[in-house]
Amino acid sequence: MLGEKIRKKRIEKNLSLKDLAERIGLTASFLSQVERELAEPSITSLRKIAEALDVPIFYFLLDNDNHSPVVRKNNRKVLHFPSTKLTYELLSPDLNRQMEVLIARLEPGATGGEEDSTHPGEECILILEGKMKITIGEETYYLEEGDSIYYFASIPHSLKNHGDGSLVFLSVITPPRF
Repeated sequence: MLGEKIRKKRIEKNLSLKDLAERIGLTASFLSQVERELAEPSITSLRKIAEALDVPIFYFLLDNDNHSPVVRKNNRKVLHFPSTKLTYELLSPDLNRQMEVLIARLEPGATGGEEDSTHPGEECILILEGKMKITIGEETYYLEEGDSIYYFASIPHSLKNHGDGSLVFLSVITPPRF
C-alpha cells in the first residue's frame, strides 16, 4: 500500500522514477522496488520522497477517511520504523492541523530518529514512562517520568532511551513535521 501511494502521487506530479530519484538522491531502481513493495524505505528516505512530492510523510502511511475530531485509543494510526526501534501513534485526528500530537515509544538503548535532527517550528515533549537523554544543540538533558522539555526544533536535537525499560513520551510539534 505504501508503494502504491508513492507511485500514485509520483504519477500525479507527472514525474518519472528517474526524475524523482534525481530529486532525492536515490536510485530509480530502489524507488521502483519501493513502489512494487519489494523494498521498504528508511524514515530518512521516506521523508525525502514526501518532501519531493510535496506531501507530509504521514500521507503515505495513514488512511485519512475519518473526519471525526475524536481519536479512540484502539483506532490510533500507528507508524513503526524497525530501523530506529521507534513507534509513533498519531493522537491528532488527521494531518490538516496546525500542530501534530504523537505518543512515541522507544525501545531500551535505542535512539529516536535521525542524529542531530532539525526541522522548522517548536516541540514539547512530556515523558510518560521511562528515561530520556535529549541533546539540544550543545546541551544534554536527562528526563524522567513527568518531566517535560520545550525547545525550538530548528536547533539540532537527538534523543535516546536512557533507561532499562521502554521510553514512552508525548510529543507536540508545530508546524506538523510528518
